Amino acid sequence: SEHLKEIYQVEVSADLISQVTDSVMTTVIEWQNRPLDKVYPILNMDALIVKVRDGNHVQNKAFYLALGINLQGTKEILGIWVEKTEGAKFWLQILTDLKNRGVEDILIACVDGLKGFPDTIISVFPNAQVQLCIVHMVRNSLKWVSYKQRKELALDLKAIYQSPSEEMAKKCLDDFEAKWDSQYPMISKSWRNNWESVIPFWRIRLTFVRRYIPQTPLNL
Repeated sequence: SEHLKEIYQVEVSADLISQVTDSVMTTVIEWQNRPLDKVYPILNMDALIVKVRDGNHVQNKAFYLALGINLQGTKEILGIWVEKTEGAKFWLQILTDLKNRGVEDILIACVDGLKGFPDTIISVFPNAQVQLCIVHMVRNSLKWVSYKQRKELALDLKAIYQSPSEEMAKKCLDDFEAKWDSQYPMISKSWRNNWESVIPFWRIRLTFVRRYIPQTPLNL
């Protein structure tokens, strides 16, 4: 109630807030546990760290999001889960929950570079291809780069991930390495180390898949 008064200058009793939240809780629980489609060609998974007020304290909590692309090409939020931190162990619970709600197969799982995440996905959906999120790859690359060189280097990275084929992408990576390794050798090394998780959307030649692989952050 104090928060509403501070932000919106509206005075609301704590009892009214409890009544409102209780009235929608059944609907929220039904939505979170609803049956899902058997197949999702693409599943985007990410966690957002959000500051949450708990009593008199403000603390960070991880909001886990699973965004599926169904066979009709429609985005569908499969669920939202809250935990203290992001970790592969909690993602295992989420993936198991999705399977229990009816999901039998995922074509491509798009994720960030969280350690242990790909193995967690394969343990639940063994036929899934793991695709690293290009946005995370680019962000992790640019954090090493001076501000003056960032735009030029970002364009050279873009030539890699927007290549029309895997072969062309490899050539662009070779060109990138020749140009930038004297200053930033860790960038090309990172892309090569993660190459098998960067290239699935080139190997699966489906217009549908190429259209929905995230090359920008999740837009919910």
